[in-house]
Amino acid sequence: MQRGRRTVVWLAGAAVLALGGCGYRPLYGTAGDDRGVVASLASVAIAEADTRLGQIVRNDLLSTMRPAGTAAEDRYVLVLRPEVKGSSVIDKPLPSTTRQSVQVIVNFELTGSNGVLFSGKTFSQVSYDVVREPFADMQAEANATERAAHEVSMDIRSRLAAYFASR
Repeated sequence: MQRGRRTVVWLAGAAVLALGGCGYRPLYGTAGDDRGVVASLASVAIAEADTRLGQIVRNDLLSTMRPAGTAAEDRYVLVLRPEVKGSSVIDKPLPSTTRQSVQVIVNFELTGSNGVLFSGKTFSQVSYDVVREPFADMQAEANATERAAHEVSMDIRSRLAAYFASR
């Protein structure tokens, strides 16, 4: 039993040394000179949005990338171009079943002093049931749109973190 434990400890130590030797770094770790991913994300200014969808995505990004008191000097600007599309998923007259889908698409560009540094496009699709009550249907659509916006903002944040980690 004692020999088996030593082998496990030795293998765990070897794995730690191997990961350290290959240049592995945690995504949200910080470098000794404070230029880690977290610091880079905190230095991204996010352009004002002119639609409710854009405001939701922007507010999500602000709260995760630049929480109160952690914003750094603006070194980058993130421009978001969101759009929303609706479509019918199921529409059967009998037994009166309707399911709609909302797709949120966001094109984004990260710019710095040298122009566009990183750009991309992301989307999320969320569906909801139509119950043929105007207020309930409107709320269901709004909720689906917000859920899709939250998913898109988390994807943008992850992509920006990966970009900053690779630099």
